[in-house]
Amino acid sequence: MDITKTLQDSVIEIAKLQASDFDGLYRVANDKALWADHPAKDRYKRSEFEKWFESAMDYGSTLKIVDRTTGEIIGSTRYYDYQPEREVAIGYTFLSRKHWGGETNGRVKKLMFDYAFQHVERIWLHIGPDNIRSLKAAEKVGAVFSHSETKELAGSSLEYCCYRVDKPA
Repeated sequence: MDITKTLQDSVIEIAKLQASDFDGLYRVANDKALWADHPAKDRYKRSEFEKWFESAMDYGSTLKIVDRTTGEIIGSTRYYDYQPEREVAIGYTFLSRKHWGGETNGRVKKLMFDYAFQHVERIWLHIGPDNIRSLKAAEKVGAVFSHSETKELAGSSLEYCCYRVDKPA
């Protein structure tokens, strides 16, 4: 599974994040409300976002989400914890607020799920228990709560709600 493969439909494109994407992605991330329910509540600050971006670039498989109608970066996501032929996680996803509540997250997840299920049997989503918006969004795309677990993600050990999506029969 190429976890940096470009995926697209008629509205969005998901492609590997490049260093030159910093300004475009920071325009999205520079919104205090975006991080209100997130463990990293200060990520809207340039200094905090720079740390995240550097880590995302070091990770090597962070993806940008682009609105194909405008060419603007509207968010980011990634595959991680890939276990060949078994499972992969999707997360670190954020979208500009103008794309909340509509079809964008569903489109992103459909593209990512469809591609991942060519290679794995299960997809995991790890969501902070206070991130009600993301918990609801996970259920909206068909994820089912499995369990709670303390995980180390992005350098912090935190409690996460673990949602799963199993490959359709």
